[in-house]
Amino acid sequence: MTMTSCAEVLPEPQVAPAQEESYTAAQIDAMTTEELLAAYKRTGLQELKWPLVLRYEGLVKSIALQIRGVYSSFAQVDDIISEGVLTLLSSVDKFDPEKGVKFETYVAKRIRGMIIDLARRQDWLPRSVRKRAKEVDQTVGELYTRLGRFPTDQEIADELGTTVAKYQKDMANMALSNVLSLEALFEEKEQGSATERISSNDPSSMPEHALQEAELQKVLADGIASLRENEQMVLALYYQKNLNMKKIAQVMEVSEPRISQLHTRAVQKLRVYLEQYMKNEG
Repeated sequence: MTMTSCAEVLPEPQVAPAQEESYTAAQIDAMTTEELLAAYKRTGLQELKWPLVLRYEGLVKSIALQIRGVYSSFAQVDDIISEGVLTLLSSVDKFDPEKGVKFETYVAKRIRGMIIDLARRQDWLPRSVRKRAKEVDQTVGELYTRLGRFPTDQEIADELGTTVAKYQKDMANMALSNVLSLEALFEEKEQGSATERISSNDPSSMPEHALQEAELQKVLADGIASLRENEQMVLALYYQKNLNMKKIAQVMEVSEPRISQLHTRAVQKLRVYLEQYMKNEG
Protein backbone atom coordinates (compact mmCIF):
# COMPACT_ATOMS: atom_id res chain seq x y z
CA MET A 1 0.00 0.00 0.00
CA THR A 2 1.42 3.32 -0.98
CA MET A 3 1.82 6.19 1.43
CA THR A 4 -0.93 8.04 -0.45
CA SER A 5 -3.46 5.20 -0.21
CA CYS A 6 -2.55 4.64 3.43
CA ALA A 7 -3.31 8.25 4.16
CA GLU A 8 -6.61 7.95 2.37
CA VAL A 9 -7.87 5.10 4.60
CA LEU A 10 -6.67 6.48 7.92
CA PRO A 11 -9.44 8.11 9.96
CA GLU A 12 -9.47 11.91 10.06
CA PRO A 13 -8.13 13.25 13.33
CA GLN A 14 -10.90 14.65 15.50
CA VAL A 15 -10.41 18.36 16.18
CA ALA A 16 -12.55 19.97 18.81
CA PRO A 17 -14.58 22.85 17.35
CA ALA A 18 -13.27 26.27 18.26
CA GLN A 19 -15.30 27.77 21.05
CA GLU A 20 -16.54 31.31 20.49
CA GLU A 21 -15.39 33.74 23.14
CA SER A 22 -18.00 35.08 25.51
CA TYR A 23 -17.88 37.50 28.40
CA THR A 24 -20.01 38.10 31.44
CA ALA A 25 -21.11 41.58 32.44
CA ALA A 26 -18.71 41.43 35.36
CA GLN A 27 -15.79 40.53 33.08
CA ILE A 28 -16.63 43.39 30.73
CA ASP A 29 -16.85 45.86 33.62
CA ALA A 30 -13.47 44.69 34.90
CA MET A 31 -11.74 45.33 31.55
CA THR A 32 -9.85 48.53 30.90
CA THR A 33 -11.11 50.52 27.92
CA GLU A 34 -8.04 49.48 25.94
CA GLU A 35 -8.66 45.81 26.72
CA LEU A 36 -12.32 46.14 25.78
CA LEU A 37 -11.47 47.79 22.46
CA ALA A 38 -8.86 45.13 21.69
CA ALA A 39 -11.31 42.33 22.55
CA TYR A 40 -13.99 43.81 20.30
CA LYS A 41 -11.60 44.31 17.37
CA ARG A 42 -10.43 40.72 17.80
CA THR A 43 -13.83 39.06 18.16
CA GLY A 44 -16.41 41.45 16.72
CA LEU A 45 -18.77 40.45 19.54
CA GLN A 46 -21.71 42.84 19.73
CA GLU A 47 -21.94 42.28 23.49
CA LEU A 48 -18.68 44.25 23.76
CA LYS A 49 -19.62 47.06 21.39
CA TRP A 50 -22.22 48.98 23.38
CA PRO A 51 -20.27 48.92 26.66
CA LEU A 52 -17.29 50.27 24.71
CA VAL A 53 -19.34 53.02 23.05
CA LEU A 54 -20.89 54.06 26.36
CA ARG A 55 -17.44 54.55 27.87
CA TYR A 56 -16.81 57.25 25.27
CA GLU A 57 -20.16 58.99 25.70
CA GLY A 58 -18.44 61.53 27.95
CA LEU A 59 -16.02 62.39 25.14
CA VAL A 60 -18.95 63.00 22.78
CA LYS A 61 -20.58 65.32 25.31
CA SER A 62 -17.32 67.15 25.95
CA ILE A 63 -16.76 67.87 22.25
CA ALA A 64 -20.43 68.80 21.76
CA LEU A 65 -20.19 71.38 24.53
CA GLN A 66 -16.76 72.56 23.39
CA ILE A 67 -17.96 73.70 19.96
CA ARG A 68 -21.56 74.46 20.89
CA GLY A 69 -21.37 77.82 19.14
CA VAL A 70 -21.05 76.02 15.80
CA TYR A 71 -24.51 74.43 15.99
CA SER A 72 -26.45 76.35 18.67
CA SER A 73 -28.57 78.10 16.02
CA PHE A 74 -30.01 74.87 14.61
CA ALA A 75 -29.55 72.01 17.12
CA GLN A 76 -29.61 71.18 20.84
CA VAL A 77 -26.73 69.59 22.73
CA ASP A 78 -28.72 66.38 23.23
CA ASP A 79 -29.31 66.09 19.47
CA ILE A 80 -25.60 66.41 18.79
CA ILE A 81 -24.76 63.85 21.49
CA SER A 82 -27.20 61.39 19.88
CA GLU A 83 -25.57 61.92 16.49
CA GLY A 84 -22.18 61.57 18.16
CA VAL A 85 -23.09 58.19 19.63
CA LEU A 86 -24.06 57.00 16.14
CA THR A 87 -20.69 58.27 14.90
CA LEU A 88 -19.03 56.36 17.74
CA LEU A 89 -20.75 53.13 16.72
CA SER A 90 -19.43 53.53 13.19
CA SER A 91 -15.98 54.60 14.38
CA VAL A 92 -15.50 51.49 16.51
CA ASP A 93 -15.85 49.31 13.41
CA LYS A 94 -13.76 51.51 11.12
CA PHE A 95 -10.90 52.13 13.55
CA ASP A 96 -7.64 50.43 12.56
CA PRO A 97 -5.24 50.01 15.53
CA GLU A 98 -2.42 49.15 13.11
CA LYS A 99 -2.22 52.79 11.97
CA GLY A 100 -0.77 53.85 15.31
CA VAL A 101 -3.43 56.47 16.09
CA LYS A 102 -5.07 56.53 19.51
CA PHE A 103 -8.75 55.64 19.43
CA GLU A 104 -9.65 58.79 21.40
CA THR A 105 -7.87 60.94 18.79
CA TYR A 106 -9.58 59.11 15.94
CA VAL A 107 -13.02 59.40 17.52
CA ALA A 108 -12.61 63.07 18.47
CA LYS A 109 -11.77 63.94 14.87
CA ARG A 110 -14.75 61.96 13.53
CA ILE A 111 -17.15 63.61 15.97
CA ARG A 112 -15.85 67.10 15.19
CA GLY A 113 -16.14 66.25 11.50
CA MET A 114 -19.76 65.15 12.00
CA ILE A 115 -20.66 68.40 13.77
CA ILE A 116 -18.88 70.50 11.16
CA ASP A 117 -20.66 68.65 8.34
CA LEU A 118 -24.00 69.37 10.02
CA ALA A 119 -23.04 73.03 10.39
CA ARG A 120 -21.99 73.29 6.76
CA ARG A 121 -25.31 71.87 5.61
CA GLN A 122 -27.10 74.45 7.75
CA ASP A 123 -24.91 77.29 6.44
CA TRP A 124 -24.38 78.34 10.06
CA LEU A 125 -21.70 81.00 9.60
CA PRO A 126 -23.01 84.56 9.00
CA ARG A 127 -22.11 85.79 5.54
CA SER A 128 -20.39 88.90 6.90
CA VAL A 129 -18.12 86.82 9.16
CA ARG A 130 -17.34 84.39 6.35
CA LYS A 131 -16.45 87.27 4.02
CA ARG A 132 -14.24 88.93 6.64
CA ALA A 133 -12.48 85.65 7.45
CA LYS A 134 -11.68 85.11 3.78
CA GLU A 135 -10.40 88.67 3.47
CA VAL A 136 -8.18 88.32 6.54
CA ASP A 137 -6.80 84.93 5.41
CA GLN A 138 -5.94 86.34 2.00
CA THR A 139 -4.25 89.38 3.54
CA VAL A 140 -2.23 87.27 5.98
CA GLY A 141 -1.09 84.98 3.15
CA GLU A 142 -0.02 87.90 0.95
CA LEU A 143 1.88 89.57 3.80
CA TYR A 144 3.62 86.30 4.68
CA THR A 145 4.79 85.92 1.09
CA ARG A 146 5.96 89.53 0.94
CA LEU A 147 7.66 89.65 4.36
CA GLY A 148 8.94 86.08 4.56
CA ARG A 149 7.51 85.76 8.08
CA PHE A 150 4.16 85.85 9.82
CA PRO A 151 2.94 89.47 10.02
CA THR A 152 2.18 91.30 13.25
CA ASP A 153 -1.32 92.41 14.23
CA GLN A 154 -0.34 95.99 13.39
CA GLU A 155 0.87 95.03 9.90
CA ILE A 156 -2.30 93.05 9.22
CA ALA A 157 -4.52 95.86 10.51
CA ASP A 158 -2.64 98.43 8.35
CA GLU A 159 -3.04 96.24 5.26
CA LEU A 160 -6.75 95.85 5.98
CA GLY A 161 -7.11 99.59 6.55
CA THR A 162 -8.37 99.23 10.10
CA THR A 163 -7.16 99.57 13.69
CA VAL A 164 -5.48 96.84 15.71
CA ALA A 165 -8.39 96.91 18.16
CA LYS A 166 -10.92 96.38 15.35
CA TYR A 167 -8.81 93.62 13.82
CA GLN A 168 -8.51 91.83 17.16
CA LYS A 169 -12.27 92.09 17.62
CA ASP A 170 -12.69 90.54 14.17
CA MET A 171 -10.33 87.74 15.21
CA ALA A 172 -12.54 86.97 18.20
CA ASN A 173 -15.62 86.90 15.97
CA MET A 174 -13.86 84.57 13.54
CA ALA A 175 -12.87 82.04 16.21
CA LEU A 176 -15.68 79.63 15.31
CA SER A 177 -14.94 79.86 11.61
CA ASN A 178 -11.39 78.76 12.36
CA VAL A 179 -12.70 75.52 13.83
CA LEU A 180 -13.31 74.59 10.21
CA SER A 181 -10.16 75.87 8.59
CA LEU A 182 -7.58 73.26 9.59
CA GLU A 183 -10.11 70.46 9.11
CA ALA A 184 -10.76 71.74 5.59
CA LEU A 185 -7.07 71.76 4.76
CA PHE A 186 -6.56 68.22 6.06
CA GLU A 187 -9.69 66.98 4.25
CA GLU A 188 -8.39 68.46 1.01
CA LYS A 189 -5.00 66.83 1.51
CA GLU A 190 -6.44 63.48 2.64
CA GLN A 191 -8.94 63.35 -0.22
CA GLY A 192 -6.13 64.04 -2.66
CA SER A 193 -4.05 61.23 -1.20
CA ALA A 194 -7.04 58.88 -1.24
CA THR A 195 -7.73 59.70 -4.89
CA GLU A 196 -4.11 59.00 -5.76
CA ARG A 197 -4.24 55.67 -3.92
CA ILE A 198 -7.45 54.62 -5.66
CA SER A 199 -6.24 55.64 -9.11
CA SER A 200 -2.88 53.93 -8.68
CA ASN A 201 -2.62 50.20 -9.34
CA ASP A 202 1.04 50.14 -8.41
CA PRO A 203 1.56 48.67 -4.91
CA SER A 204 5.02 50.21 -4.81
CA SER A 205 3.41 53.66 -4.63
CA MET A 206 1.92 52.96 -1.17
CA PRO A 207 5.13 53.66 0.80
CA GLU A 208 5.35 57.00 -1.01
CA HIS A 209 1.88 57.99 0.24
CA ALA A 210 2.79 56.96 3.77
CA LEU A 211 5.92 59.10 3.51
CA GLN A 212 3.88 62.08 2.30
CA GLU A 213 1.48 61.74 5.21
CA ALA A 214 4.36 61.49 7.67
CA GLU A 215 5.92 64.58 6.10
CA LEU A 216 2.64 66.48 6.44
CA GLN A 217 2.49 65.58 10.13
CA LYS A 218 6.07 66.81 10.56
CA VAL A 219 5.22 70.12 8.87
CA LEU A 220 2.29 70.54 11.24
CA ALA A 221 4.47 69.65 14.25
CA ASP A 222 7.08 72.19 13.09
CA GLY A 223 4.35 74.79 12.67
CA ILE A 224 3.05 74.17 16.18
CA ALA A 225 6.59 74.30 17.60
CA SER A 226 7.05 77.74 16.03
CA LEU A 227 4.00 79.17 17.80
CA ARG A 228 4.26 81.21 20.95
CA GLU A 229 3.86 79.28 24.18
CA ASN A 230 0.41 80.72 24.93
CA GLU A 231 -0.78 79.87 21.41
CA GLN A 232 0.46 76.30 21.79
CA MET A 233 -1.32 76.02 25.12
CA VAL A 234 -4.63 77.23 23.67
CA LEU A 235 -4.45 74.65 20.87
CA ALA A 236 -3.51 71.87 23.30
CA LEU A 237 -6.33 72.68 25.70
CA TYR A 238 -8.85 73.07 22.89
CA TYR A 239 -8.02 70.14 20.60
CA GLN A 240 -6.43 67.65 23.02
CA LYS A 241 -8.22 68.36 26.30
CA ASN A 242 -11.49 69.35 24.58
CA LEU A 243 -11.97 72.45 26.74
CA ASN A 244 -14.14 75.28 25.44
CA MET A 245 -12.96 78.89 25.20
CA LYS A 246 -14.51 79.85 28.53
CA LYS A 247 -12.73 77.07 30.44
CA ILE A 248 -9.44 77.79 28.69
CA ALA A 249 -9.77 81.43 29.72
CA GLN A 250 -10.19 80.30 33.34
CA VAL A 251 -7.17 77.98 33.14
CA MET A 252 -4.95 80.65 31.57
CA GLU A 253 -6.46 83.46 33.66
CA VAL A 254 -7.18 85.79 30.75
CA SER A 255 -10.40 86.96 29.12
CA GLU A 256 -12.43 84.74 26.81
CA PRO A 257 -12.06 87.19 23.86
CA ARG A 258 -8.28 87.01 24.36
CA ILE A 259 -8.41 83.21 24.10
CA SER A 260 -10.41 83.53 20.88
CA GLN A 261 -7.77 85.87 19.49
CA LEU A 262 -4.94 83.50 20.42
CA HIS A 263 -6.80 80.57 18.87
CA THR A 264 -7.48 82.44 15.64
CA ARG A 265 -3.90 83.66 15.34
CA ALA A 266 -2.49 80.18 16.01
CA VAL A 267 -4.74 78.68 13.34
CA GLN A 268 -3.78 81.44 10.89
CA LYS A 269 -0.12 80.60 11.36
CA LEU A 270 -0.71 76.88 10.91
CA ARG A 271 -2.74 77.51 7.78
CA VAL A 272 0.16 79.48 6.32
CA TYR A 273 2.59 76.66 7.16
CA LEU A 274 0.38 74.01 5.61
CA GLU A 275 -0.52 76.05 2.55
CA GLN A 276 3.14 76.82 1.88
CA TYR A 277 3.94 73.12 2.18
CA MET A 278 1.16 72.12 -0.18
CA LYS A 279 2.13 74.85 -2.65
CA ASN A 280 5.77 73.73 -2.66
CA GLU A 281 4.75 70.08 -2.89
CA GLY A 282 2.61 70.82 -5.91
